[in-house]
Amino acid sequence: MRAQFVLSEIGVGLRRNLTMTFAVIVSVALSLGLFGASLLMRDQVSTMKGYWYDKVNVSIFFCNKNDAGSGTNCTKGAATQQQKDDIKAELDRLPLVQNVQYESSDQAYKHYKEQFGDTPVAGLVTPDQLPESYRVKLKDPTKFTVIKSAFSERPGVQEVQDQRDTVEPLFNLLNGMNIAALCVMGLMLVVALMLIVNTVRVSAFSRRRETGIMRLVGASSFYIQMPFILEAAIAGLLGAVFACVLIVGGKYVLVNNWLAEKIQVINFIGWDSVAAVLPLVLLIGLLMPALAAFFALRKYLKV
Repeated sequence: MRAQFVLSEIGVGLRRNLTMTFAVIVSVALSLGLFGASLLMRDQVSTMKGYWYDKVNVSIFFCNKNDAGSGTNCTKGAATQQQKDDIKAELDRLPLVQNVQYESSDQAYKHYKEQFGDTPVAGLVTPDQLPESYRVKLKDPTKFTVIKSAFSERPGVQEVQDQRDTVEPLFNLLNGMNIAALCVMGLMLVVALMLIVNTVRVSAFSRRRETGIMRLVGASSFYIQMPFILEAAIAGLLGAVFACVLIVGGKYVLVNNWLAEKIQVINFIGWDSVAAVLPLVLLIGLLMPALAAFFALRKYLKV
């Protein structure tokens, strides 16, 4: 009987405040959708960092004959074979180096042609203008400074370059987008909480006669609160369900059927990451409105 009464009160509350309940559902859906998307974007950035940082190398470029008289390390022109052999031997002794690959000027020119193809820029460079280099693979790519400090001032070395600098702006952009999404999510969350509190207060005010009678007959505060808390929890849960639909739809349409086809060099996160986020979204959508309703009702339950 008590359960039937609580359920009937929930139905009455939802019908009386249908517009505000709908607003709560939409705001919760948008805020939790952004929250889930932010978590997935963070995982995507971590996955991309692990993928690209594992592939990038540290490049030690040697002076060539065109560098004679330029820079402190290239005053004597092209690097000698002895200088290159000494650097190779020292690299092989370093425990943080995984492997070292030599790239000749002809190989560098071939890669240059592959990169620029038939564009006008491709004809501006000749093989003898491109330096020889060692492509150094590190066990820990973050230890680039060790290689740079050890070899950048060596005779015959034109430059020590970390290829992470090429991909770092992309990661900074993605991190910035993630922070922006979190800020918008926080704003939407505040709006959702304000709507929940106002909806609960309006509902409690419209039923103040019923709650007054329940107090007089000795009903406990928890029993009086229960319909209002469950109303907010149901609205929040519906919003969380719609947020899950948005997340799954975004993964399927935006990532799988568009980005994955357009940008094939990126290893996008899988459905396992999405499945790990959805329960958290549902849990927050259920608990957040219930707690907000509980604290909002405290002033209305003073006997």
